Order: sequence, then structure tokens, then C-alpha cells
Amino acid sequence: MFSFFRKSKTTSASPEGSISDHDADPKGAQVAASLPSPAGWMERLGKGLQKTRSSLVQVFTGTQIDDDLYEELESGLILSDAGVKATEALLDQLRQEVKDKKAQQAHEVKALLVNLLSDWLSILQAPLQIGRSPTTVIMVAGVNGAGKTTTIGKLTRHLTDQHAKVLLAAADTFRAAAKEQLLTWADRNQVDIVSQADGDPAAVSFDAVSAGKARACDVVLIDTAGRLTTQLHLMDELKKIKRVIQKADPEAPHEVVLVLDGHMGQNALAQAKAFDDALGLTGLILTKLDGTAKGGILLAIAHWNCEREALKQPRIPVYFIGVGEGLQDLQPFVAREFAEALLA
Repeated sequence: MFSFFRKSKTTSASPEGSISDHDADPKGAQVAASLPSPAGWMERLGKGLQKTRSSLVQVFTGTQIDDDLYEELESGLILSDAGVKATEALLDQLRQEVKDKKAQQAHEVKALLVNLLSDWLSILQAPLQIGRSPTTVIMVAGVNGAGKTTTIGKLTRHLTDQHAKVLLAAADTFRAAAKEQLLTWADRNQVDIVSQADGDPAAVSFDAVSAGKARACDVVLIDTAGRLTTQLHLMDELKKIKRVIQKADPEAPHEVVLVLDGHMGQNALAQAKAFDDALGLTGLILTKLDGTAKGGILLAIAHWNCEREALKQPRIPVYFIGVGEGLQDLQPFVAREFAEALLA
């Protein structure tokens, strides 16, 4: 598994436990370190994807490779919310692979599908890069209920485990108790937080970026208010937050990350497109994949990224996936691991 955290070969720990950036590569082009998967992660991932997997693996219980197998696989993929376009394209490639490899048994088709899924999903695999700027500003968005604030708390733990100095910004002043929830995560992770009693979200964000730079923080994580894409006044507020952040740092935000609820299926893809139109997303985090049969949405997101590449638009990778409530249940997305867990 690749680390989501990138640092230079010559970084050193400061007395406060942060990463010193005086020797860092100014372009942030260093190679991500290779780290082992956390203990038990593949087991938790497999359990989390059980409902999605159940509609797919039963297709391969027989021995015949015929039209029925492909029809059942098509139904399973669509039911998992892979989407019609992604399903058709994937099955066309699978048929060609079966022909080229002269597969004779259903289990051979399954193995070919695992490889295809891994190749397809590799377009989404990329590490979250930290260190291209002395203070990396990450703006986190998402609709209510997607698990945005909890994800920020887990991400903070990942960052501090990599010795990054993190500052949180409680810019979600729309939802009741959102600030208190983030304060709990700040206390649990032993990091500082910027908040205001009745502050404007943009003002809180500006203060946080300014404070992060002044305190030589490695990362500023900004929790913005959850909102539906149909709430135009709130979407406009998000745009305002981004503009105000740029007043504090013209190069910020360095990352605009959208947290998506895996239960939403195709609606998650629609949300990604809408938030990208409004903010220009740089990455995604998919949560709550456990307990849902809609894990195929990653295939739809991968197909969307292929369409973006064809239009010369940048990829929007999936930085992390979540399959539970524990701190270890949010991990960097690795295409091969996901494909194997989906069809294990």
C-alpha cells in the first residue's frame, strides 16, 4: 500500500513533532513511501464489501461460460451501481479477454475480471500529497450525513501519525453541534483548532489559514458545512469560502476534497459532478462502503475519470475509502486490494 503522505528524503522532526520543510522538494515531486497494509485491513475491507460482492460472486458458481453468465454479471454490476456505461464497457473488455486468453471455466473468467477491475480502478489510485507547500490547505466538502466531520477526524489521525503538524478549522457553522464534534476530534488527536462562537464560515477559514502559516503547520484541514447541491445559497457560500482562503494564501486551497456516502450509489457520482463544477475538486473520499450493496459506484467514478481524460480534464482520484467507524477503517484506496476484496 502506498502512503498518502509524501515527504522529502531529508525531512526532520521539529521539537513540536511537526515535519520541518526547509529541505523539502519545492515541487513536491518526491516518491510516496511504500507501507504495508494495516493489520486486518483486507479482512475488514472484505467484510465491508460483502453485500456488494454477494451479487457478483454467485455468477461464477457454475462451470459454463455462456450468455447467461454475462447477463447475470451485467445485472450484478448494475445493481451495485456501476452504471450502464461502465458496465457495458467493462463486459466488452471481459469478453475480449476471455477470447484472447481462451478461458474455459467460470473461475478463469473471475480471475480475468479481477485483473480488469484492478486496471480500471487504477485510474482512481493516487496518494494525497502533502509538502508541495510549506502549509498545505485542504478544504473538505460534502452533503449532510456523508460522514465528513468524522472523516476529517480520522484523516487528522493519519496525518499526525506521519508526524505532520495539523490545524483544524471549524467552518461548519451551519449544522448544530458540528463545531463541538470537531472540537472532540481535535482533543482526541491533540491538535489545535480555530473556531468562532458565531463566526462566518469564510472568516473562520481565513483565520485558520493565516494561523496555520504563522504557526508553521504542515496541514490546515477546513471542515465546511454539509449541503445539498440543490441548496444554491449554501453552494455559493462554499465558493465564497474558497475565494476568501485564496486571500490568505493565493495558492490555496491546495486540495479540495469531497466526502461521499457509499450508500448513495449513482447519486454520489451526481454529487461529485456538481461539487466539481462549483469548486474544482482535486480528490474524493468514499465512506460507509460497509453495509451497502452499492460498492460498484467506484467503477462509475472510474469511467467518469476516463471521460474526463478524453476531454483533457484532470483526474479526480479517490484518496481514501471507509468501511467502518474505527480509526483503522479509513485507509488509502488501492485498486488491486479493492478488486480482490470485491470478488474474493
